[in-house]
Amino acid sequence: MENKKNMFDMSPRKKGDKPNPFRFNLYWMYGLIFVMLIALYMTNDTAGSKDLDWTQFQKYVKENTFKDITVYNQKRMAEATVKADKVATVFQDMDPSKIGPSPKVYVKIPSADKFSDFYDKAVEENQIDTQLRFEEGEDLFWSFLVSVGPFVLIILIWFFLMRRMSGGAGPGGGGVFSVGKAKAQLFDKDNEHKVTFKDVAGLAGAKQEVEEIVSFLKNPEKYTELGGKIPKGALLVGPPGTGKTLLAKAVAGEANVPFFSLSGSDFVEMFVGVGASRVRDLFRQAKEKSPCIVFIDEIDAVGRARGRNASMNSNDERENTLNQLLTEMDGFGSNSGVIILAATNRADILDKALLRAGRFDRQIHVELPDLNERKEIFGVHLRPIKIDETVDTDFLARQTPGFSGADIANVCNEAALIAARNGKKFVQKVDFMNAVDRIVGGLEKRTKITTAEERRSIAIHEAGHATLSWMLEHANPLVKVTIVPRGKALGAAWYLPEERQITTKEQLLDEMCATLGGRAAEELFLGKISTGASNDLEKVTKQAYAMVVYFGMSEKLPNLNYYDSTGQEWGFTKPYSEETAKLIDNEVQRIINEQYERAKRILSEQAEGHAKLANVLLENEVIYTEDVEHIFGKRPWISRSQEILEAQEKEKALEQEKEKEKEEKEPTTPDTQADNSGQSDNGSATETGQQDPA
Repeated sequence: MENKKNMFDMSPRKKGDKPNPFRFNLYWMYGLIFVMLIALYMTNDTAGSKDLDWTQFQKYVKENTFKDITVYNQKRMAEATVKADKVATVFQDMDPSKIGPSPKVYVKIPSADKFSDFYDKAVEENQIDTQLRFEEGEDLFWSFLVSVGPFVLIILIWFFLMRRMSGGAGPGGGGVFSVGKAKAQLFDKDNEHKVTFKDVAGLAGAKQEVEEIVSFLKNPEKYTELGGKIPKGALLVGPPGTGKTLLAKAVAGEANVPFFSLSGSDFVEMFVGVGASRVRDLFRQAKEKSPCIVFIDEIDAVGRARGRNASMNSNDERENTLNQLLTEMDGFGSNSGVIILAATNRADILDKALLRAGRFDRQIHVELPDLNERKEIFGVHLRPIKIDETVDTDFLARQTPGFSGADIANVCNEAALIAARNGKKFVQKVDFMNAVDRIVGGLEKRTKITTAEERRSIAIHEAGHATLSWMLEHANPLVKVTIVPRGKALGAAWYLPEERQITTKEQLLDEMCATLGGRAAEELFLGKISTGASNDLEKVTKQAYAMVVYFGMSEKLPNLNYYDSTGQEWGFTKPYSEETAKLIDNEVQRIINEQYERAKRILSEQAEGHAKLANVLLENEVIYTEDVEHIFGKRPWISRSQEILEAQEKEKALEQEKEKEKEEKEPTTPDTQADNSGQSDNGSATETGQQDPA
């Protein structure tokens, strides 16, 4: 039985089909309807109408010829209905059979005001009974649109819907039915603006693992000969801004295979079954282009663990999408040649079935860059920037601890903007420091009005921080202190945080003591406290609670950890009793009070130096490490980063010495050994590789 073609089918004709000259086209219907509407409008019953000039019209008005007159202000035109007994007088040159029941005449008037004056005069002089009314009137074009526009709009909407449903319009085709199609962007080897591994600085471990995937796609025989299989999937895990998406872009640029990129939220839709349909379509496209890579960014949007708080946060559609994703990644079907890359910063909430071997075989951790990695990242982002000799990447890397790759890129861009704002030809070291200050502390607000007493209070507060950070061994080294308002803060102090792998109790206590130095200085040297220490107190309180609850550093609650690693944040109940909660509060209070008294004791001992430091702050508004060193002397302890740099320099020096020793020693060859064996027995020893001068 032959399939009947739809007469409304607007899909393009396939090759080999015979042209049909009488094939029905839907456009014919649209054109016919449009012509009918125009004809209907143009053939409107206008019989019994006549145009008059202004003089004739005045004559007829005075003769009381019209029953009523309508004046249209906008069109400057008047419409008059002729009385039944006056029709023969006005339409004497027309056939009476063509004159309608209410014949009308039209006339162009000078203006509405002049017509009104004329009408009042005619009524007064000729006692006419013609009724008069004024209307704004509509333009002929707008009248046409009002009458025809709704029909045209309906036709256009119908035409649009038919096109969408037939798949003839819109990106990707499919129309209404494309709601279940995957929205992945395809990058192939011919794509411009490629990102390569050269553009990815740092991330040595992560790059090594993804380079193995790229190597397999380029040379699979190297691995398959030994019976090895490439991992089916790799999950990039790390904090925001560390370069997960950039690493995936580099894989796309290096692999020279089709690369599908999409977000986890692209699967989410309000319609039931759409997410699962998009997953199926994605893998269908990937299989057609295999070998290829599929990258799903922010996979936690669709891969959240199932069954967690089912009664409160259930989403069957999301779970169905996840089930389909699990099936496609490692089901009965074969996905050979399709490698899945995914990125997330919330790996703790992902479903365990998604993380098992066979789906995501590897979890590649992309952590915040360390000192050497930050130096490499600065080298990448400084390439397009014009810098002078004052810029030192080692110094910049030390000044930006805890910065991600995105933060470093922002610092470089902000420094360039600051230099351009100041009319400089090159970006200098001071611009980078201002950029770091701008990002960390906020914009300077020199317009904020402060009194002399307030400035002195702020200077004493900040000098307290600086004094204690200099006198405590494990406190973060001071970099800069200012009393110029920044952001929401009235003053700010910058320190060089130590990038420790482990932190001892003594180090935490020293940091707390230095943080409380501002409030302690206010109480000691001013005799009153202010609200300026609220941020310090918040930081100290959180740190003290972490020491007691998470790290087990309390005397009365030793070796206990109440941290919930599952990410559920204890739910509705805490894992300890009310008595333990009171004990925790008491221990936190004790730790903070002890460090506060310790801060006051140290400041009392260094009162003279603190006063000098506060005076320098009041005069210059900014102090640096050199100023503090001039007052208190050189700090007897070196920072951890400085210790690491010195160790690296020693290692480099040792390597250079070893290379020099190797270069000085000539390699021993068989010829020289034979010469040495043939020497006379004169008892003289010769160096290895040297010939006897005799």
